Formats: sequence, structure tokens, C-alpha cells
Amino acid sequence: MPDPSGISKLPLLAEITLATSRDVVAARQAVARMLKERGLSAMQVTRFATAVSEIARNAIVHGGGGQISIYLDDRNKYLRVECRDQGPGIEDVTLAMTEGYTTAGGLGKGLGGAKRLSHGFEIRSAPGEGTTVSMSVKL
Repeated sequence: MPDPSGISKLPLLAEITLATSRDVVAARQAVARMLKERGLSAMQVTRFATAVSEIARNAIVHGGGGQISIYLDDRNKYLRVECRDQGPGIEDVTLAMTEGYTTAGGLGKGLGGAKRLSHGFEIRSAPGEGTTVSMSVKL
């Protein structure tokens, strides 16, 4: 998918391949460590790490695996995370963001919850083209 957000021009801090639940933990821990190093409060760290964890888990469960890239936007003072998968895509992003909507039998709070826990949040997806979720937290 093209990069309309320009995120790929930012300094890359880490990349994590998502294939198992251990990879979800690794992504969560990497983000938490980077936020702690930059002085965010325990609550801020927990909130954003939870959002990253949810999106990473979705990439595995719904997308068959994927990749998380973590970037530093020094100019605008954000940590940005992009999660990509090559899964079936999301047919109706608006519906998928609806509280309580689920395709996997969960609580239906994943995407909306991740958005609420982030300062910036965007989903790019289309059936057959995979999904890219970009999110950020202010440093």
C-alpha cells in the first residue's frame, strides 16, 4: 500500500515480525521500553502499549501475521507505530470500528479501544489488500 502519512520517512527504531503471541508481547514490550525511556508516565505507557498489543494481535488473528514498525517523529514529538498485514482486509472499516462489533467472537472493543488509547489513529484497508493501522502517542 502507498504511504500517504509519510511515516516511512521517519527514523525507524524497531521492526517486529508478528506470527505468534510471543511477537505480540515483544511489540508491546518494545513500545513500553521506548516510551519509558522518553519519560512518559506509567499510565501513558500502559495505555499505548495496550493499543499496540491489540492491533498486533488483530494482525495475527485476522491477517495471518504481519509486521510492526516503530518510528520516532522528533519534529512533532510523537512515537508512531505502523502495523501491516497481508490478510483479507476489512470490508467495512466503519462497521469494524463500531463498539461491540466482532468477527472473532470477542468483546468487539479492539479497534475502537486502540483508537481511544492513541493520540493519532488511522486504518487503511480494502478487501483482498490487507490492512495497515497507523497510530501514535505524544511524547
